[in-house]
Amino acid sequence: MNILLYPIILPFIIGIFCLLTPKKVRETLVIIGSLLTFGLTVWFFFGKIAPDRLPTTGYFRFDSLSSFVLLAIGLFGFLITLYSLKYMAGKNRLREYYTYLLWTIGASSGVVLANNLILLLVFWGFLGLTLYLLIGIGGQRALPAAKKAFIIVGGSDALMLLGIILIWLKAGPETSIFSLPMDGISIPLVGGVAIAAYLCLAIASFAKAGAMPFHTWIPDMAETAPLSVTAFLPASLDKLLGIYLLARISLNLFVMNQAMGLVLLIVGAVTIIAAVMMALVQHDLKRLLGYHAVSQVGYMVLGIGTGNPIGIAGGLFHMLNNVIYKQGLFLAGGAVEKRVGTSDLDKLGGLARVMPITFVTFLIAALSISGIPPFNGFVSKWMIYQGVIEVGAGQGLGARLWIIWLIAAMFGSALTLASFMKLIYAIFLGQRAKELARKRVKEVSWTMWLPMGILAGLCVIFGVFAYRTALKIFILPVVPGVSFLGVWSPGLATLLIIIGLAIGAIIYWLGNLRKSLREDASYVGGEVLPAEVRVTGVDFYNTIKDFALFKVIYKKAEEKLFDIYDLGRNFVFIFTKGLQRIHTGVLTTYFSWILIGLVVLLFLLMR
Repeated sequence: MNILLYPIILPFIIGIFCLLTPKKVRETLVIIGSLLTFGLTVWFFFGKIAPDRLPTTGYFRFDSLSSFVLLAIGLFGFLITLYSLKYMAGKNRLREYYTYLLWTIGASSGVVLANNLILLLVFWGFLGLTLYLLIGIGGQRALPAAKKAFIIVGGSDALMLLGIILIWLKAGPETSIFSLPMDGISIPLVGGVAIAAYLCLAIASFAKAGAMPFHTWIPDMAETAPLSVTAFLPASLDKLLGIYLLARISLNLFVMNQAMGLVLLIVGAVTIIAAVMMALVQHDLKRLLGYHAVSQVGYMVLGIGTGNPIGIAGGLFHMLNNVIYKQGLFLAGGAVEKRVGTSDLDKLGGLARVMPITFVTFLIAALSISGIPPFNGFVSKWMIYQGVIEVGAGQGLGARLWIIWLIAAMFGSALTLASFMKLIYAIFLGQRAKELARKRVKEVSWTMWLPMGILAGLCVIFGVFAYRTALKIFILPVVPGVSFLGVWSPGLATLLIIIGLAIGAIIYWLGNLRKSLREDASYVGGEVLPAEVRVTGVDFYNTIKDFALFKVIYKKAEEKLFDIYDLGRNFVFIFTKGLQRIHTGVLTTYFSWILIGLVVLLFLLMR
């Protein structure tokens, strides 16, 4: 058997056994299956498979890009499986849950290893099915979100098929559509057919990753599906696969031009700002994190849209970093929901003391996503900023607007930090809600905090030692010729930060010794609040909704004006309502339509 089939077939086979075995055997099987798959991906990447063991049929491909994405799929799949043992305990339909989980890992491995466009489409379409099934595990409440995700992603799959057909037309009729090796295709983006083919595949990647305007399924899913599913799919695998496809078509299948690069820059900038503005005013932990999962896609698309090595490398590095800290945020959010029973920010607060591991891991991930040094999110964003600045040295409209792309990226980071200041205060540092004060809350089991700890550790390692770890091993082999415009010394920055924290800790300790700390009443704008009034932090940025322009935009967003799913559904309803009026049930009316059709048909035949 082809050796590259192992990480695809193994999870599928073990997933089938999970349907047939009792609980204890099933949990052992799923851990073994995900761990073996992760072990295979490690062996593939670091073992450097011998050329004589690689496939020669052209159906599979193992290169620098697919190898590190495959490794990430194996790692994050195993972490989610381990986390799920306690998080999903006691929930219904666990047989299906673990089966779909393993099948998703296997199909994702198939996507990144496929070198044939039709084979890629098969695995890609199967992932749309497992996405629907995994969201549906959340029960009746999650079914509308599952249907919405299936229609948006499934509709983009249809466009993906159309794009493959257009590529086949460009290849010539003598080429079979079932023998389209991806490493043998390089199409200049000249002419309507080539541009349409690229856009069809790009839309499929946007819908999968969650770029605007194909993003609306993610916040809805985040609010209703189990948090382990959200951490596994839109926060992790869907980001990897969506940006992997965008990178593959932009770097390999097509020869990019300035016009298409401008499209990516626009999509990236709009996604960053619009999604983070929506995140600012959310009151639900899961929905807020869902909008941030959308916002971060904008940085990846922006990086690839720059078209230069430093920007593309930054976009791919941010893809990896985002999966690390975003999965960490969702897992920490799941730990909070597991212990407290709610994700409503108004009902949380003061959890830092009783859930210290969850708090620390969440804090590290929050600083990472906000681009704060010395964590990994800063390094990848810093590289994207350099890529955008380098765009300004080029020609065309995209180059003349480089300052807009840079402001969007940097302003997006500032707003991200602002929203996570609100989130950390509301969940961990603020005063406890009355309902929560009566509960005995404690830290979650080690099977839940260990994955969170590993992800937080990667945020630190890939930030402080970015050059020697992630960039050197994963990113730079994919994008050669990267040259940095500035100098970043993570070691010195980390040392200064540690010194600052140590000084702060000493001052705090000395203050405790002197008993000089005091507790005072909360006040807003100089007015002291009554003791029974609790400042939750949830409404920190609600005044933004009162600004003239933003007020209109937020209102229209709440009315689903920017939701492509609702717009499409309304169009279909209007169309079907028109058909209903035509079908009156009166025989003479039907006879009239038949005569009109015959006249039109005769006219066309006589031309």
